[in-house]
Amino acid sequence: MNGPMNAPLVKLGRAGSFALLLFLPAPILVIAATSFAATGYLRFPPGELSLRWYLEAATDPRWLSAFATSLAIASIVAVLATAIAFAGAYACHRLKPRWLPAFELVVMSPLFFPHAALGVALVNVLALTGHLGTVGGIVAAHVVVTLPFAWRPIAVAMARIDGEIVEAASLLGADERRLALGIALPLARSGLVTALLFTFIISFDEVTVTMFLTGPETTTLPVQIYAFIQENASPVLAAISTATVVVTLAVVMLLERLIGLEFFVAHDPA
Repeated sequence: MNGPMNAPLVKLGRAGSFALLLFLPAPILVIAATSFAATGYLRFPPGELSLRWYLEAATDPRWLSAFATSLAIASIVAVLATAIAFAGAYACHRLKPRWLPAFELVVMSPLFFPHAALGVALVNVLALTGHLGTVGGIVAAHVVVTLPFAWRPIAVAMARIDGEIVEAASLLGADERRLALGIALPLARSGLVTALLFTFIISFDEVTVTMFLTGPETTTLPVQIYAFIQENASPVLAAISTATVVVTLAVVMLLERLIGLEFFVAHDPA
């Protein structure tokens, strides 16, 4: 088909893409607008504007406790998942084992299963160990869920390291600890930062697996939102959801400024 005949299809494709770009953020914008409504129910357009629901969320101990729990869990998970991914990626980079493809498949396997199925499996495991309903149990589960997102950028960063640099340092007497922490760690900094921020975001927002694991004394913010919406449609939910979106966007913008989002989907140079 020639150019003029393709023109209507190109215009249609552009119009569809533009419409999709407008549609995707629309629900978030509606919720954000609703969070400023002065009325005691969800309303759009919001009418009279008020910060009432943000103040209520900021003074309610239930929301403060859930937010602090989510923040603490996400921070711990980000560090643990990144450390585990770095240790594994460094070992694979040094040893170059034949079973590396099978190992990577195992690491990435949490992406292949529904989170509900993972939740059920983790309930059984944590119940056997006595950590069901505890912060430690949720941290362990989130590490499993987020590990693929830490592995990918770190593996890419490790593959970009010139092997001759590591070998030269080894010949000069550097032990494995020095090679890993003094050479590989700084050179893989971009992958580490990407892994830290991505795993933090995913852990902070994770709800499906966490719903199976929370207890009466341990509740994360996403689970608290889900439980609250079953009983009440108060605009405080819109305020909390908007604040969560702002936090997530801030982390994404920080990641883009420091590293660039394209790093996460980059191909291994090898």
